[in-house]
Amino acid sequence: MSRNNELHDAVKRSLERYFKDMDGEKPTSIYDMVLKNVEKPMIELVLGQAEGNLTQAAIMLGIDRNTLRKKMQLLRIKG
Repeated sequence: MSRNNELHDAVKRSLERYFKDMDGEKPTSIYDMVLKNVEKPMIELVLGQAEGNLTQAAIMLGIDRNTLRKKMQLLRIKG
C-alpha cells in the first residue's frame, strides 16, 4: 500500500469515528477542523526533517517560503 493511501485511509477512519462519536449531532466546520489537525503536525515534522531550514521545508511542502512563515505564525509554530 502506498503512503498516500495510508494517509487517506487514516483520515477516512478518523472522520468515520468522528461522525460516529457525534451520535446524530450535526457537525460544523469540518473542513477547518481537519486542516488544522493535519497542517500543524505536518509542518512541524517537515521543519524537523529540514532541520529548521525554512527554505528547504517550503520546498519539501511545495509551498512558498512566505506562505510557510504565515502558516507558522497562524498555527503558532516556532521556527
